[in-house]
Amino acid sequence: MAARAVRIAPNFERNLEDIRRFLDGVEAPQAFDDLLAGLFGTVIPNLERFPELGRDFLQRSPGSTEGEARRERLFRLVARKWHLREYLRGDYLILYAIGEDAIGLLAIKHHRQLSFDLKAHWS
Repeated sequence: MAARAVRIAPNFERNLEDIRRFLDGVEAPQAFDDLLAGLFGTVIPNLERFPELGRDFLQRSPGSTEGEARRERLFRLVARKWHLREYLRGDYLILYAIGEDAIGLLAIKHHRQLSFDLKAHWS
């Protein structure tokens, strides 16, 4: 099977900018360079060769009725054309879609971005 081209969605680019600002804020700017090196040196080549590398995103149990409703809508939206997967690499969670002729990088988050900033609500 021929390798599929990996395309980067605009949302993924926005997420990278958010990560850069986040890492600058926690005084870890070198971590962003490491992230980019890992994406272009390891993640993208791996996905081109082994697109099913990540876990099936739609097989996750959402844990709430609202989450289940959203998962069902997402499944109906993408099931015919795309296969959604998530790839965990180091501190980052990457959401990507496998299509017939391409792989789309949809979203990326640093694990520390997935938490609530409660202090900001009370300052």
